[in-house]
Amino acid sequence: MDMAAEAQETPNHKRSLQRSESFFGLHFDLHPNATDTELGADVSEENIAELLDRVKPDYVQYDCKGHPGYTGYPTKVGWPSPGIVKDSLAVWRKVTREKGVGLYIHYSGVWDSKAIEEHPDWARIDAEGKRDPNATSVFGPYVDRLLIPQLKEVIAAYDLDGAWVDGECWRAELDYSPEALKAWQKYSGKNRAPKSPADPDWLEWKMFQRQAFENYLCHWVDALHEFRPGVQLTSNWMYTTFAPKPVVAHLDFLSGDYSPSLSVDRARVEARYLASTGKPWDLMAWGFDRGREQGWSLKSAVHLQQEAAVVLMQGGGFQVYNTPTRRGYIVPAIIDQLEQVARFCRERQSLSFRSRTVPQVALLLSETSLWDRMDRVFSPWAGEYDELEGALHTLLELHYSVDILAEHQLISRIREFPLLVIPEVHRLEPDFQKEVVSYVENGGSLLLLGEKSARLFEPLLGVKMVGEPKPISAELATPAGPVSLNGRWQEVELAGAEPIGFRYPTRDFRRGQVIAATIASYGKGKVAAVYGPIALAFFRSHHPDLRQFIGSLTQSLFPSPAVTVEAPPTVDVALRRTADNRLTLHLLNRTGFPVPDRYNFIDYVPQVGPIQVKLALEEKPQKVVWMPEGTRLRWKWDKGYLYAIIPALHIHGILLVD
Repeated sequence: MDMAAEAQETPNHKRSLQRSESFFGLHFDLHPNATDTELGADVSEENIAELLDRVKPDYVQYDCKGHPGYTGYPTKVGWPSPGIVKDSLAVWRKVTREKGVGLYIHYSGVWDSKAIEEHPDWARIDAEGKRDPNATSVFGPYVDRLLIPQLKEVIAAYDLDGAWVDGECWRAELDYSPEALKAWQKYSGKNRAPKSPADPDWLEWKMFQRQAFENYLCHWVDALHEFRPGVQLTSNWMYTTFAPKPVVAHLDFLSGDYSPSLSVDRARVEARYLASTGKPWDLMAWGFDRGREQGWSLKSAVHLQQEAAVVLMQGGGFQVYNTPTRRGYIVPAIIDQLEQVARFCRERQSLSFRSRTVPQVALLLSETSLWDRMDRVFSPWAGEYDELEGALHTLLELHYSVDILAEHQLISRIREFPLLVIPEVHRLEPDFQKEVVSYVENGGSLLLLGEKSARLFEPLLGVKMVGEPKPISAELATPAGPVSLNGRWQEVELAGAEPIGFRYPTRDFRRGQVIAATIASYGKGKVAAVYGPIALAFFRSHHPDLRQFIGSLTQSLFPSPAVTVEAPPTVDVALRRTADNRLTLHLLNRTGFPVPDRYNFIDYVPQVGPIQVKLALEEKPQKVVWMPEGTRLRWKWDKGYLYAIIPALHIHGILLVD
């Protein structure tokens, strides 16, 4: 009997959760290749059953086709790896069905090296006319000749719950293939495609390529949904910070695997953006990493628990990526690791999963600025988000509850947030700019971190810009002392604003004072601006005095946030409401978090505390509990505020207010 057919005929199978209901998952891939000789040799029902019984995931994503383009199952559509000795996917389907666990596949989309080897005309072509050996063209026949037929084959053969399609938006690059150039000529009426940022049509060319990828994505997603209604699909990193567009493709969930090394920091950004998309979402941690010139090693459970907490406190699902042996065996150390991480997550699930924000601070991720600044299709890997991350890190170290939103998300929600922070951006859509002005006029508070952002809102600032910004060696005067803040500064003259920060040419503050920051009233609201690269400087240094300087600005703009916390700057907070509307305050202890190339691995997070919390509440609560331990805390309620003391925070905890 065919093993795939046997997998479908397993009796007594349990219903698996829909992906929108799924909280914790596992991911295993092998990226089968031409040199494999023993794929599946050690795959066993017993090994899989032990993993599922101990870890109890809601779903598993298992290997199918990786970037090399070979499959790990006996495909009749494409190219199976010559090393298949057992149909691993059939065994996984049989056991996951018996356990009521969803089964998805890892499948590489745009990146398919074997397809290009066999069909060179399917390749994306670069600006110099060279074929890309790895990336297929989204303008070409690959999607109809291989991707869609092969996904139909594997989904039907193994009765899969869905597919996590990798190597997609982040692998797509500007394409000069004949099909792409023909489409460009039809779209633009121009015979020549731009090749550099100096070309006046460069932005239009990039946006054309971005739209082409989205068209490709919509095509295969719709084709598979039509073929198999109910199959659940995603394209790795689409509609995340990599591609912060309004969601158009009918993806069933959003997902991405963040950096294995810069894990906590990257998750802090990605989770806050994904939480604003309105779609079911999860983030994937790598269960392993490597030091310089070393091979891959497993992370400790504590390490992954700290990563998981970042995601949980924003309401998302969490999954962990590990690799079996080439023979398909899941080693005991991986099962031990995953069991501990799963327990940590499950203890917090009822108060974290699908929670929603209590709006406090909105941090703008400008898609408009990104599209112009980024010269890849959908891969912001050239520092495009450095200022955004610097602003986020500052605000989190100041213990603000922060949401990250793009223009298309924020324009209809801006009035929910008492404070809007715009890091350095050089362009915004006029309609969005008008909405920001209206927001301030009607009582909102706006903080602009950088000379480009300030220039966009000059009429609100109560200053006059003097000349053009210039590269300056500057010492910023902060509440704690001087800090070097070199970079491009805009000089201003006061025209109604109040100066609230100064810079100097040296640390001798007796001479050379120049305005660095101002605050002004505008309508019923307020706006403050820093006229130099403070967010970028914080990203590159994390100097505590810069944090204090920005804190003095936010205090002037937003003196009464809903929550204030007395804790070390390594504690992040998120004010949320649970799926059933209970008020919660999540606290994450980032102390000792991993730092690439020096401290890639951790197994100890020191406790911090006691932590004092002040939370605005109109009515006295019935109880205040520290979760998941269920500890009753010391607290009092007085004149609209709850005052509570958390004795100690290890990795993550939740203050539950009923």
